[in-house]
Amino acid sequence: MRRGSLRTQLTLLYAVPFLVSGGLLLSIPFAQVSDSRPAGTTAPAESSVSEGPDVALFGVVLLALAVVAVVLGWLVAGRLLRPLRAIVATARDISATNLHRRLGDTGRGEFAELARTLDDLFARLEAAFDSQRRFVANAAHELRTPLTAERTLLQVALADPRATTGTLRAACQEVVALGATQERLINALLTLASGEQGVERREAFDLAAVARDAVAARRDEADRRGVRVEGALAPAPAAGDPSLVESLVTNLVDNAVRHNTPGGRVEVSTAATGSGGLVRVWNTGPVVPPEEVERLFQPFQRLGRDRTRPDGHGLGLAIVRAIAGAHGAALSARARPEGGLDIEVAFPAASP
Repeated sequence: MRRGSLRTQLTLLYAVPFLVSGGLLLSIPFAQVSDSRPAGTTAPAESSVSEGPDVALFGVVLLALAVVAVVLGWLVAGRLLRPLRAIVATARDISATNLHRRLGDTGRGEFAELARTLDDLFARLEAAFDSQRRFVANAAHELRTPLTAERTLLQVALADPRATTGTLRAACQEVVALGATQERLINALLTLASGEQGVERREAFDLAAVARDAVAARRDEADRRGVRVEGALAPAPAAGDPSLVESLVTNLVDNAVRHNTPGGRVEVSTAATGSGGLVRVWNTGPVVPPEEVERLFQPFQRLGRDRTRPDGHGLGLAIVRAIAGAHGAALSARARPEGGLDIEVAFPAASP
């Protein structure tokens, strides 16, 4: 059978014990009459009904008790559930119309705690939806910008009646460069999406080997920018998706090299911890206000909100956070007083 409503269940929960207690109290006179005869004596059979309480009266009183118990239980249950019904109705309206609203103060006790929990949930949902809207808007802008530039270059080249092979070749080269920028952005978006999906299968790996490959792959760019990259790579066993972790370390090194100064320095180190492996990347560079560090881990955010840099889209540290979160890794970042960032990611070890 289908379970009744919560109010019905509470009504029965209140009414049944009340009715049982009343029935037990009413049965006491019968027990007293049956035990009041002297020992060794017998009462006439015809007087057994007339000497005790009336059975019919007992049934009527018990029925009245049942009605009173059910009515009172129904009223009490309704009063107790009134705040819950108000919370449900308001929460349904908030979820359907406006996440900015809150349940507010609903009194004391468990219902107030439930309202506070739902308000916290609505606040997180609102922040998540706002973040998603900003991400979509920024992604659309970043994807549209190179397309607009490519179309403009081609239209100008085609509209020039004095265009030569050299000018057309230069226009094509610029279009190719913009296409490469767009390809990097799409790859970064795909990596970010993969990192946010989580890790389905974990395998053991050494963070030192991953970091060594990332440093070697970025050595030429660092030399071209005049940045010295140093490594202190001790064995650091960890568990997770090695390809995603490689993207994390690569983005950390990329960020440290690109946002540096000529003659600057980057240090990449790994170490074993009691619960897994740790990778740390710190770099010199421009001074980062401490209050800006958290913002830099949001998608499409750059220091100083400079959207004109040709060497990045503001996704590197967002990818780092997404991959770290998917692995259950502890991510910490701080601004160095002399300039640059100091970032650590601690990965859990493989399960035995």
